[in-house]
Amino acid sequence: MKHVLRLIFLGSIFLSLCIPAPSLAAPSQQKILIGIMPEMNVFRQKQRFKLLGEHLSKKSGVTVEFTILSRYGNIVERFTSEKMDGAFFGSFTGALAIQKLGVVPLARPVNLDGSSTYHGYLFTRKDSGIKSVGDMKNKKIAFVDKATTAGYIFPLYYLKENGVTDTSHFFRESFFAGSHDAAINAVLNKKADLGAAKHSIYDRERKRDPRVDRELTILAESPHVPSNGLCVRKDLPESIKSNLKTVLMNLHTDPEGKAVLQQFGALKFIETTANDYQSVFDLVKKSGIDITTYDYRNK
Repeated sequence: MKHVLRLIFLGSIFLSLCIPAPSLAAPSQQKILIGIMPEMNVFRQKQRFKLLGEHLSKKSGVTVEFTILSRYGNIVERFTSEKMDGAFFGSFTGALAIQKLGVVPLARPVNLDGSSTYHGYLFTRKDSGIKSVGDMKNKKIAFVDKATTAGYIFPLYYLKENGVTDTSHFFRESFFAGSHDAAINAVLNKKADLGAAKHSIYDRERKRDPRVDRELTILAESPHVPSNGLCVRKDLPESIKSNLKTVLMNLHTDPEGKAVLQQFGALKFIETTANDYQSVFDLVKKSGIDITTYDYRNK
């Protein structure tokens, strides 16, 4: 009897080694990688997109992973080299990606002020004595990045409209702060006389730091351009494109989606198309830039 039991025991061990147990894990979802522009401090940017990534993964049927770019000007190269599936492009990088990569715009957010666009501010300290373009000569200016509409293209356009065609010899010094909030803080902390940034980040900073309203003044505003929207590679499966777009555009009707929007800082998402970027192409042209040959890397 003991011999029989021993055989049964050894046989069960053998079977357990030879026959794999059924997996309890769900089949893995397809993953997509989406880039995010460094428009603000990287930690705030990660927090802003955290719930959105989780919600998109839950509702769209694909696992969404975000990667925050170190700067605006390497988006085209990184999009290709890292095999990104999409990105929340800024207006200029969106126009650039439409031109060079053929990306397809899906949806963009409606800001808390009810607009689905943003505009640029050119600003200074109230105690700087700068009130006109003439007063800006030989001053120090903080741009954001050569690949931003509000943080670089708009100031070039504004200066050109006011008779300044060579900014390299107009300012005493210029530098790229890397993000919009960094450009604002550079002027606030007297590291620059002038700065340029998008209005939505400027408004976030003025709510966070009362010194912005107390110490800074806005000198000029740019034309309106589309908010940072999600654009995807043209060969992404149509089912994934459709699901991502549907989830984004239904956020405001979903109880969980409303919490996502609150953290993201938007009222809802709306459809966006390549035609919405025409205002960017127009602004770029008026600033004297040929987008097909423009060197958008900071130097």
